[in-house]
Amino acid sequence: MYCLLKCSPLILAVAVCHGWLFGDFVGKQKELDEISLWPLPQKFQSSAVAFKLSPGSFQIVHAKQSSAGPSCSILVNAFRRYFEYMFGDLKKHEKSRKKVYDSDLAELQVWITSADPECDGYPSLQADESCELFSLPLLQLVYRDDYGANNINKTDISDFPRFAHRGILLDSSRHFLPLKVILANLEAMAMNKFNVFHWHIVDDPSFPYMSRTFPDLSQKGAYHPFTHVYTPSDVKMVIEFARMRGIRVIPEFDTPGHTQSWGNGQLNLLTPCYSGSSPSGTFGPVNPILNSSYDFMTQFFKEISTVFPDAYIHLGGDEVDFSCWKSNPDIKKFMVQQGFGTDYSKLESFYIQRLLDIVAATKKGYMVWQEVFDNGVKLKDDTVVEVWIGNKMEEELQNVTGAGFTTILSAPWYLDYISYGQDWQRYYKVEPLNFPGTDAQKKLVIGGEACLWGEYVDATNLTPRLWPRASAVAERLWSDKSVTDVGNAYKRLVQHRCRMVK
Repeated sequence: MYCLLKCSPLILAVAVCHGWLFGDFVGKQKELDEISLWPLPQKFQSSAVAFKLSPGSFQIVHAKQSSAGPSCSILVNAFRRYFEYMFGDLKKHEKSRKKVYDSDLAELQVWITSADPECDGYPSLQADESCELFSLPLLQLVYRDDYGANNINKTDISDFPRFAHRGILLDSSRHFLPLKVILANLEAMAMNKFNVFHWHIVDDPSFPYMSRTFPDLSQKGAYHPFTHVYTPSDVKMVIEFARMRGIRVIPEFDTPGHTQSWGNGQLNLLTPCYSGSSPSGTFGPVNPILNSSYDFMTQFFKEISTVFPDAYIHLGGDEVDFSCWKSNPDIKKFMVQQGFGTDYSKLESFYIQRLLDIVAATKKGYMVWQEVFDNGVKLKDDTVVEVWIGNKMEEELQNVTGAGFTTILSAPWYLDYISYGQDWQRYYKVEPLNFPGTDAQKKLVIGGEACLWGEYVDATNLTPRLWPRASAVAERLWSDKSVTDVGNAYKRLVQHRCRMVK
């Protein structure tokens, strides 16, 4: 007996073939309770017919019709990884079993249907993540019988995501995150069908990104210049590890605010603050009136555009404190010359507009926090605006999409805010499209992100704080809008957490 997995472009086949089901899930509550898939698939059809899975007789292979073959490293890596998921703790116990039974499942055939399997490419926003599986799926449908043997039921699946952008934000500036922690969470992201790692890599407290062009940024801005930095090879490893799991890596370099650590290694980049008529010895946001600031940004983002292959860079633009700018006599003189009056949001817009032009010249698209839109900065049509402020979330979504901009939502999913009990339910109950707007506006919401800011999070508590709470966001962004039963979700999530722990 064999089963066939039929996928579109390869990149997402790897990320999404965990085990889903074909046909409506309405009226199949008992089956869902037993299967405990997460996130819930779009369609499935399951049978009581069961097969044995043995590491000695089962293999994952390329289908003859597939456009990919043995030279496709992404698939070879995935085959090996999923085999280990299923049999890692059984292989040593089954070495002696040589007999193959009629009830044994012999192989999973993976068929990539697109003309270009994209074996050497990177995942993108436009990638097709649809997948069909005939006979039975993998991993999440495997269960142990009373004798400890792996079993799997005959199942058909047709699945695809509701939203194209399903992200996790990790903050590696407020507390440095060792490489192994980032990689472990990329693994967990893949198990939950997240496909974007939003890497908030630097901020006020530290600058751990090691720049080839400006090495002093990390040498003088990191918590430690050798132990608490991400070297070029570290960054490359994260990007490749993510690529193998169908995950995009979008770096965030937030300016003009959130840049205190930048000033340690780049002279005259930040604005000198004044106390009365004398410098106070402290510094504020990036100095927006100096040409040297823009010369620096041009060289820096030219490097970033070559290091990170994704089509987008997150440029931040949030929470700019104007008090230092207001104190500086040179800035005040510039404000008069430009006709800005005392409206410092116009000065911020002046800076952001020049930065956007710099990044656009690298042929990259950009993402920004909502303040950039709110302040009236002229944005390119393909700008992605991230809505993060929660008190007027629906109004902001209406305004951003009404202006024609692509939008992602993170406001209801700040997982660094913790509370006692089942707070995952609050994240699960969010409906991203619950705002006033036309169908065309709602199509501009391409997904969302769960954010874990690092004020109180480091390597010791990141994983248990993030998971399985982020899994609730994963299902909301992947599964059909009608999947809202919290009771059923709880039963499946308990089992899914056990899978992740294992």
